[in-house]
Amino acid sequence: MGRYLDPKNDIPFKRVFGEHPNLLKSFLNALLPFENGQHIVNLNYLPAELVPENAKIKDSIVDVRCTDNYGRQFIVEMQMYWSKSFSKRMVFNASKAYIKQLASGVEYNFLQSVYFLGIINEIFDKKTSEYYHHFKSINCKNSDEVIEEGQEYVMIELPKFTPKSITEKRMAVLWLRFLREIKEYEYIEPAVELMENKYIRQAIELCEEGAYNENEKLAYERYWDTIRKEKTALADSRAEGKAEGIEIGRAEGIETGRAEGIETGRAEGIETGRAEGIETGEKRGKAEEKENTVIKSFKNGVSLDIISSITDLSNDEINTILKKYKLI
Repeated sequence: MGRYLDPKNDIPFKRVFGEHPNLLKSFLNALLPFENGQHIVNLNYLPAELVPENAKIKDSIVDVRCTDNYGRQFIVEMQMYWSKSFSKRMVFNASKAYIKQLASGVEYNFLQSVYFLGIINEIFDKKTSEYYHHFKSINCKNSDEVIEEGQEYVMIELPKFTPKSITEKRMAVLWLRFLREIKEYEYIEPAVELMENKYIRQAIELCEEGAYNENEKLAYERYWDTIRKEKTALADSRAEGKAEGIEIGRAEGIETGRAEGIETGRAEGIETGRAEGIETGEKRGKAEEKENTVIKSFKNGVSLDIISSITDLSNDEINTILKKYKLI
């Protein structure tokens, strides 16, 4: 029975994949969308820091960077929570790595591909049950036509992954199970099929608590503290946004109805506030519409029964409206 650190934490993740090229090679070959003949044979680590030429842009630190025997570059990040800025950082890092090849005197024809692999420990795409997302530059009308094999991005939503729902390569299953099943500080016996594979077994052993000194354990705990603080700040921001979105939706939705309510919600970028604001606006808008129908119909001599059938209002509700406008 072992006691392990969670490999999704920055400290063991970099220990496993940033210090052991045989494990990183297995990991990348299993999870990247390589075709026959494209698999990595050898790789070398590169500095993790990508320093922008524009000093106003914050330096971007990634978990692992490496290059293989073909000159292709690979960037790997473990992301504990989702934010829209992650996709922008992903594109920035891959683009920066691609462009920096020219600084070494490489001509355009010899530029090598850059692959970005992001493992996200949250669900960010609720429209689909698919957990594996592969992006590259393609012709919008013909997805088989690729403009250039330059940059490819793979994002994996780890919470969506279940071994029973996957038919991909066995090593992909084992590596994702490793990330999901090896838990923090639990006395567990890893699954037999994990321990039977030499790469996964080595990765699990590298996560054993006893393999880390006290300073590394403190850094491990500080990482979780940072994640908790960032998640709290993000939640607070979303809560404030939700409240603001609701108020805007209520104020604007009454006058402009669903269309402007949606636009306001989009402008504020707050899905929950938008939805509630729109709903409030729609309800009030419908109420006003029914009132107008009652008034016009009554003035035109339409009976209460017919007005009731048109508006779905009871006679008492109709009378209340008529009294409100002093028509009876």
